[in-house]
Amino acid sequence: MSDALIRPDFTLPVRGAAYERPAREVLDSFETISSATACAKLHELGIRRSYIDGPEPLSPGQRIVGSALTLQFMPQREDMASGAGQEYAERHTALWHVLEAVQPGDVLVIQAYGSRFSGCIGDILARYFARKGGAGIVVDGRIRDAGRIRDLGIPVWSTGTTPHYASQSELVPWAYDVPVAVGGALCMPGDLLVADDDGPVVVPQAMAPRVVDSARDHEEWEVFSRLRLDGGARLSDYYPLTPDSREEYETWRSAQSSVR
Repeated sequence: MSDALIRPDFTLPVRGAAYERPAREVLDSFETISSATACAKLHELGIRRSYIDGPEPLSPGQRIVGSALTLQFMPQREDMASGAGQEYAERHTALWHVLEAVQPGDVLVIQAYGSRFSGCIGDILARYFARKGGAGIVVDGRIRDAGRIRDLGIPVWSTGTTPHYASQSELVPWAYDVPVAVGGALCMPGDLLVADDDGPVVVPQAMAPRVVDSARDHEEWEVFSRLRLDGGARLSDYYPLTPDSREEYETWRSAQSSVR
């Protein structure tokens, strides 16, 4: 830091308030619910923006459900934190601190403004995250060491890859356990993350039971509709269900339940 710069009296990293993670049974109740269904049901319930636009799966076919553990990057400012020597100084930032806060089942959700030049997570950090039981990572920005991370098998959604380390360019790890803006969606610590090939979706923790109740019925009647359509039925009769096909579905579901 230049002698001409005066550092503000401000302590980094910033940590947000304590929060409650969702119970294991709540997370388990989402195991069969796709991100598309969760997103649609949230829209019906009044949450218009739950989809995190931008991040795509590093390895197609993976899926996660977990509790959001949040990390916020901020623009560098030379009197606060710059990129000079940051690869070694990063161990004192929110990036290292948030990894020590990981609990089994957490999904690390990273606000990085879609930066093309900040490798928010690399092989070593992803390896440590996985060792602590982390379920997956969603980055509104880029990662590095993509091949090694892919080999770890840990599910990751990001906007791409870069050879840069986290604070090599314009951003610096700033805060954790705080609200983050990711791909146009707000994510609070402890919200649920559902992610698959269609992308990541944020489910507000308090609304999770209502989403599950609505989604279960939706996914069950879609199974019924697929069977009817595969059998030659007309699309407009079975997708979505009409009053008549709903009655037929209820009969089919009762019969299925009696077989189990």
